[in-house]
Amino acid sequence: MPYKDKERQAEYQREWQRMKKAGDNKTPGRTLNPEQVRTAQGLLELLSDVIAEVRGTEADPFIRARCIGYLAAITIKTIETAVLEQRITALEEGRTFKH
Repeated sequence: MPYKDKERQAEYQREWQRMKKAGDNKTPGRTLNPEQVRTAQGLLELLSDVIAEVRGTEADPFIRARCIGYLAAITIKTIETAVLEQRITALEEGRTFKH
């Protein structure tokens, strides 16, 4: 993530390198790397993290509920996509799909 402040940029880079060496595949900002969001499963993990963060905020309950509802709708579509992704992979590999 680019930062205008050089000190903040250096701090981010140090933290990212530390996490990378430790085998943690997340960025210091607690988001998934773009490479991980290329699959439906990776997107589900991201949505799960975001919903948990929204639930933990002190925002207006109505706004939180609306946000969680919106994210839940996206999650349902993503689950459908994940199942289709698994079915297509099974067909390509010549095996039967078991849900």
